[in-house]
Formats: sequence, C-alpha cells, structure tokens
Amino acid sequence: MVTKLLLASNSPRRRELLAGLDIPMEVVKLKDIDETHPSDLKAADIPLYIARLKMSAYDQPLGTGEVLVTADTIVWCDGEEMGKPKSREDAIRMIGRLSGRTHQVYTGVCLKSAVDMLSFVCGTDVTFAKLSDGQIAYYVDHYKPFDKAGAYGIQEWIGYVGCTRLEGSYFNVMGLPVQRLYSALQTLKV
Repeated sequence: MVTKLLLASNSPRRRELLAGLDIPMEVVKLKDIDETHPSDLKAADIPLYIARLKMSAYDQPLGTGEVLVTADTIVWCDGEEMGKPKSREDAIRMIGRLSGRTHQVYTGVCLKSAVDMLSFVCGTDVTFAKLSDGQIAYYVDHYKPFDKAGAYGIQEWIGYVGCTRLEGSYFNVMGLPVQRLYSALQTLKV
C-alpha cells in the first residue's frame, strides 16, 4: 500500500494535482540535471525520456510504501516541441502558432518504489480558437506564462476564452494526468 508520495517537481500545478489524491505527499529536490534530449526523439518520447532522467537523478533510498513521482510535459505542434518561452515575444509567437489549430500535450510520468518502477506517457489533443493579437498580448502580459510549456496554462484565462476542444485528460494539459497516475499506483508493487 502506498503510504507517501515523493514529488520531484518544482511545479505548483503538479503539487496541487497530486495533493488531490489525498495520499500524504512531500516535495523533494533533485540535483540539477541537463534536460537536453537526443535530437531523434519526437513527440511523446521526449517527456518520457526527461521524466526518466529526473528519476535517475534521485539518489535517496525509498522506504516501504514510499513512491517517487517524476514528470515532464511538452507541447507538440506540427512536428516541433514547444518548450517554455524565453521572453514575452517568444510567448506571443508560441501562442500565435497555436491559435486556430490543434496541438498535442504529452506528459511522461515515472513512478518508483523500493521494489518496482513503471513509466507511461499520456497525450491530449487541444484545439484553440483563432485568437487576436490583442487577446494573445493580454494573456501574456497579465498571466506571464513563462514557466509553462507552450506558453500557456489551460486553467487560466486563455483556456477559458481560447480552448474550443479537448480530447483526452484535462489534467494532463495542466501537467499531470492524475487519473492515469492513480491507476498506475494501483499496479505498482510497493
């Protein structure tokens, strides 16, 4: 039985989502890792690779019932990964590219106990309405999405006014597919 989740993430959204499972949780720090991935990796393979890198960076022993959780999320549009924006202009460019189109959000998740480990990827298709330049600038200037893959948070204003269709897990787009994670915890040996 899982008695404690150890979340190796700085994301306040992941912390909030994982806390919703009502399993005792602690946020743990990882040593700095280089999240560069091989250039031949595409789409869903990228966040899974990085989640596994994060998992391998945790060097503390796990106690009975403890489960380490690592994750990484990317936005994938027309064969290209969209990471976190480097500037206001970069955020505006990214959202402009997503405007009026469908893109994919992939989250790779790794779970590790003292005796078992498993990993998976969850994908969600997200469609945005055509957004005006003013709407995009308003969102970037008011919500400052510089810590978010693809330069947006679906749970913020841009999701309210811009998301016309979502196929898959909403929580995956926020950064952690909690239903899928909960199901995986049921099969993980602890």
